[in-house]
Amino acid sequence: MHFTSEQRLDDGVLEREFTLGEIPGILWTPGSVSAPAPLILLGHPPLGLRKMYPRLVDRARHSAAEGFATATIELPGSGDRPRWPAAEQARADLRRAMEAGEPVSEEIVDALVLPLVDKAVPEWRAALDALLSLPEIGGPVGYSGGVISIGIRLAVVEPRVSAAVLFAGSLVPRSMFEEARQVTIPLHVLLQWDDEGNDRQASLDLFDAFGSEEKTLHANLGGHTGVPQFAGDAAARFLTRHLR
Repeated sequence: MHFTSEQRLDDGVLEREFTLGEIPGILWTPGSVSAPAPLILLGHPPLGLRKMYPRLVDRARHSAAEGFATATIELPGSGDRPRWPAAEQARADLRRAMEAGEPVSEEIVDALVLPLVDKAVPEWRAALDALLSLPEIGGPVGYSGGVISIGIRLAVVEPRVSAAVLFAGSLVPRSMFEEARQVTIPLHVLLQWDDEGNDRQASLDLFDAFGSEEKTLHANLGGHTGVPQFAGDAAARFLTRHLR
């Protein structure tokens, strides 16, 4: 891990950009901590860190106020990372189907999501190795937000992740439902009931498939970007309860 820039935000939070090989990322740590801080990995959609930065830094600052460090990395094919021709084609096929009002086929969903999960999850695990080697960061570790299929796979393969907040707002390949049955960590799942780009019944079926003994579904009226503040606050309290 190589830190490339550092700045102190106006609330005292230390923000450091880093690279891990070819992968850019950002780490936020509280202004003052007396012991290694627990860590929350901030997931996000594949829109690029520059575009997602305002939302990510807002989440990071709220977490820092509770004593958490937070970190995120650029997803494969996003931001300034090399483009993925197959993923670009899958996105084009998805846009074409949605604009035509046609059902999105399983083939499109698989082509769009599964290669991303296969590449992104090992990168998240490598970032976690590097982050936990820093003296100011300790466990436990939580995962919050982003592409739900990445969160599912990470919860299955990464024993250092103790709890997760997942957003049921992205297309999920059918094969991920079997992986969901292997998830056992506590989960808090957010669902926007009127999400125009999400299959509500598929989200409910996915929640039912999770193998966790403790799982909560927090559903609210509204579209994809309309998650109410109180729902975000409830998700934050869930992570605080499980990472302390």
